[in-house]
Amino acid sequence: MATLEQARILGGIGSILAILSIAPTVGPVLGVIGFILVLIAVKYISDITGDESIFKNYLIAVIITIVGVAMLNFIGFAVYAALLSSIVGGSRAFLSSFSLSVVGIFAALWILMIISAYFVRRSFNAISATLNVKMFSTAALLYLIGAILLIALGIGGIISFVALILQTVAFFQIPVSKA
Repeated sequence: MATLEQARILGGIGSILAILSIAPTVGPVLGVIGFILVLIAVKYISDITGDESIFKNYLIAVIITIVGVAMLNFIGFAVYAALLSSIVGGSRAFLSSFSLSVVGIFAALWILMIISAYFVRRSFNAISATLNVKMFSTAALLYLIGAILLIALGIGGIISFVALILQTVAFFQIPVSKA
């Protein structure tokens, strides 16, 4: 059976790896590994506390994030293909209408990130209340604010990065025995 100590270690290390996802070349791999470790840690906490909503809300956030990342990859491929075809074919009208489509997809992606942050907040608020680690609530609030301000890429990204750092601190504040 999982323990809070295991959740603490997995969540803390996973959060550190997620922070390192900004590193060149190996960053994305570290980010994915970190993401998985945090997911496992949240599952452990959910099982130990007997609160299934903790994991369900976090899992919904993960699924929404995966859909968002898939959309982002699609946008990148589509933009590349459109630019290539407009260079070869010289069609500016196509490029203009395509640009509007990309803006719409980015707006949908932004909304998905806000919804994902909402579910992370629900999960982390439940963890905070159950384990009496208030840093989870703070990180959750910053994730939501960061997602909302993601439209202003610099500000939202910085706030989300700070939330990730606070998430790391929160995992390492989990008491060894349930409070």
